[in-house]
Amino acid sequence: METVKLYSWGYTHVKTYLFAVLFIAGNLILPQVCHALPIADGGLMLLPIYFFTLIAAYKYGIRVGLLTAVLSPLLNNLFFGMPPTALLLAILVKSVFLAVAAALVARRSGQISILALVVVVLAYQVFGTLVEWAIVKDFYVAVQDFRIGIPGMLLQAFGGYLLLKAIAKL
Repeated sequence: METVKLYSWGYTHVKTYLFAVLFIAGNLILPQVCHALPIADGGLMLLPIYFFTLIAAYKYGIRVGLLTAVLSPLLNNLFFGMPPTALLLAILVKSVFLAVAAALVARRSGQISILALVVVVLAYQVFGTLVEWAIVKDFYVAVQDFRIGIPGMLLQAFGGYLLLKAIAKL
């Protein structure tokens, strides 16, 4: 395990917005790439809208994480119609909870570890599934990430670990 160098700037600091823009751009591009893959439901299976939110919040704190968490789904919906408007609230709730969980776990653990990232991913997915179930009133739809999104959760935990390790010294 490697210690994570944490950053947390205020909302008045320009770096907060610069890093948020970078991660939002990642969350705009990655879903388009996943939806273009020749696998059925690449976006639903790989859960790409959450990937850079996890990295943003874990490495750069709650403010960059929250900006990324809120603006990524909104801009994706506005520009690409995904996520669908009917699911936007549920995606926003999951995304915000992911940012909060990632920032808290990173601050508490001070480590980049697969276990910490698995905890973050499972926490936001379990909480998000419960909230989504309350919103859509359909358990089958609410557990969609657990039915077909396991590869995406693994990508978040293991891919997130690799990316965080790669940028650990920055």
